[in-house]
Amino acid sequence: MLLKDIMENMDYEVIQGDINQEISILTYDSRENQVDSLFICIKGFTLDGHDKAQEAVKNGARAILVEREIPVSSDVTVIKVPNTRDGMAKASVNFYRHPSETLNVIGITGTNGKTSITHFLKAILDKANKKTGVIGTLGTLMNEEIIPTNNTTPEAIDLQRFLDDMKRTEHDYCLIEVSSHSLQLKRSAYTSFTTGIFTNLSPDHLELHKTMDDYFQAKAELFTMTHDFNIVNVDDFYGQKLVQLLNNPEVKTITYGIHEKADFYATDIDYSFEQTSFTVHTPNESARITIHLPGEIYVSNSLAAIAAAYCNGISIEAIQTGLDTVKHISGRLETVYKQGDFRVVVDFAHTEDALQKAITVLRPFVKGKLILVFGVYADMSENGRDKRYGMGRVAAEYADYSIVTLDNPKKHDIATIMKETTDALDRNKGNYIAIEDRAEAIQHAIESSNPEDCILLAGKGHETTQVIGDQEIYFSEKEIVQEAMKNKIFK
Repeated sequence: MLLKDIMENMDYEVIQGDINQEISILTYDSRENQVDSLFICIKGFTLDGHDKAQEAVKNGARAILVEREIPVSSDVTVIKVPNTRDGMAKASVNFYRHPSETLNVIGITGTNGKTSITHFLKAILDKANKKTGVIGTLGTLMNEEIIPTNNTTPEAIDLQRFLDDMKRTEHDYCLIEVSSHSLQLKRSAYTSFTTGIFTNLSPDHLELHKTMDDYFQAKAELFTMTHDFNIVNVDDFYGQKLVQLLNNPEVKTITYGIHEKADFYATDIDYSFEQTSFTVHTPNESARITIHLPGEIYVSNSLAAIAAAYCNGISIEAIQTGLDTVKHISGRLETVYKQGDFRVVVDFAHTEDALQKAITVLRPFVKGKLILVFGVYADMSENGRDKRYGMGRVAAEYADYSIVTLDNPKKHDIATIMKETTDALDRNKGNYIAIEDRAEAIQHAIESSNPEDCILLAGKGHETTQVIGDQEIYFSEKEIVQEAMKNKIFK
């Protein structure tokens, strides 16, 4: 594609070179093959692409997109834009010829619940014979194959490439987990969404957003990009706030909930650990639903999927049978070991709200002690301290015994993470021990358990690595549990 066509409808200045040249690749990674490429200089959390432009040119880049002038050889075209992240999003949409406009793209945002909603909704769409792709926390699912990705929502170039691949392989739907990072950093900008879903909001990612209001405003951005339906959880305070903000008469607002009046709601809920059944009420009909996950949170998440499917013309029969096929979701209240009344459960809960809900869901089904293994990933800011205190308080109040350990500390100070978390347990009179090594912490939980206990491993869920400093090491909680249980003898 000609460079000038890639820059269509953008505010830009040609600093040097020719925009009437052919470009075959868009990239933001200077280490990649740059032959005939447009290299886009974006600022990351630790690196600035402007400092890597010379490397990109050496690797064959023919054009550079910048937001500040940089010295490069005169045979390279340099284009300046006000914001290269915004420019990358627009250039990507142009380069891949607006792929989202020919797909039914459903975006799901919120602190918790995005992954389970995509699982529920894909199962429903599969039963309705709709070819569906998914882009989210567990990777990109396309043609029933998983492509690993680094972020919940990929960078703009990768996102638009995936959408283009789905368009070319005749997918009907694409379900995207839209993170607050992706909205703030323009990864999903200029994507056309038929439907947006809002789940809930609780403190998370405040190292980026600083305040809850900023965090909410970032999430609300998705609902300016939809053109058919906005589906909102009105049991959530911020969901109610979002409903008040939505004022586009061309996009219909649909609500769901359990406790508040809503368009889609559940009654006659029957909980067990293995499954939950309830009656869903739609604007036109009611039906009995069974899901194979415990707790109110999954009733709520399934309501979101039901509302999205129903609004997109999917029959209630496909909704019922589709939800019934979801037997488990990786790392979401997933039982990884069971012997009689003893269970080890893995969950991705990594915020104060999610941890409280996970423990609360499990509690009615635990005959003995509820043993919690958890760490807190957060930066060294005041918001990070608040998160460590909040999760420590929840552990103290809701678990019978806690093992404080590490999640993904990355480059943050381990001693501070452990101390601030354990201080919270002390202040709230929690029963705990601190073990930095997560594998040892899991081993201790198993050694300390009795036949009627339940162990909850919270924070990592589906993840199979742990990031400590600059190292990303293989770490499978399921494998650690299976190995530890070989030597476990209940008294």
